[in-house]
Amino acid sequence: MTMRFVHRHRISAHGPAPGQDEDPLAGIANLFDVSVAFIVALLIALFALFSSGKLLDKNSNVTLVKQAENGEMEIITKQGGQIKVQKVTDKTLSGQGTRLGTAYRLANGQVVYVPDDEGKPK
Repeated sequence: MTMRFVHRHRISAHGPAPGQDEDPLAGIANLFDVSVAFIVALLIALFALFSSGKLLDKNSNVTLVKQAENGEMEIITKQGGQIKVQKVTDKTLSGQGTRLGTAYRLANGQVVYVPDDEGKPK
């Protein structure tokens, strides 16, 4: 009687015995685990690449400039817990204000800002 039980449930080297089907979703569960681990690793790498740790700190001030493929630019500013997104346009603005300084474009394309001496104590 015991031999019949052992013989009936023995696992064959050629796969499951006839009548015993393998679970078709067993491999999918492993792929899901691998994909979650990959996504977490990718997020950590992106945060490290863009120094986004400062973005998560509530006391830090961060400014990012983002340019889309079509040339539109956005300035993303984070001061403390407040985040502002401003779109840069080529529209001309007018109004009253105070001159703060002059910006110069160098031959290598770099822009240098030189503040005016007005208003500074001498």
